[in-house]
Amino acid sequence: MIEWFKALHVISVIAWMAGLLYLPRLFVYHSVAEIGSVQSETFKVMERRLFRAITTPAMIATWLFGLAMVGHGIIDWSAIWPWVKAGLVLVLSGYHGLLARHLKAFASDRNDKSQKYFRLINEVPTLLMIVIVIMVIVRPF
Repeated sequence: MIEWFKALHVISVIAWMAGLLYLPRLFVYHSVAEIGSVQSETFKVMERRLFRAITTPAMIATWLFGLAMVGHGIIDWSAIWPWVKAGLVLVLSGYHGLLARHLKAFASDRNDKSQKYFRLINEVPTLLMIVIVIMVIVRPF
């Protein structure tokens, strides 16, 4: 059963990361669209659907399958790497929450962030993903 948990966890992580990488890219373009324009309203629909139908369910699945593996005792918590990974997953979850706040701001035409801001924060999940993958695969400590 643990192999199924691993496979479903990896699938969920890929879907979650796709959403975390794509949503801020949509925000980049949405931030320069005129409020009330067809383009702005289209971005609202795209962002909402991505977040609700893919990104959030994938995050929940990532957590559930990850916790299922932890519950089966396959993690050696005496090592440092799982603690680093767990901490970074919490940060990534917080980033997910930040995107939810931006989504609400765009939905109500209250965004006050620039496209430069969204371009910058779009790098966050990539950096976190790199360190998380290194922790899991290389297990440097």
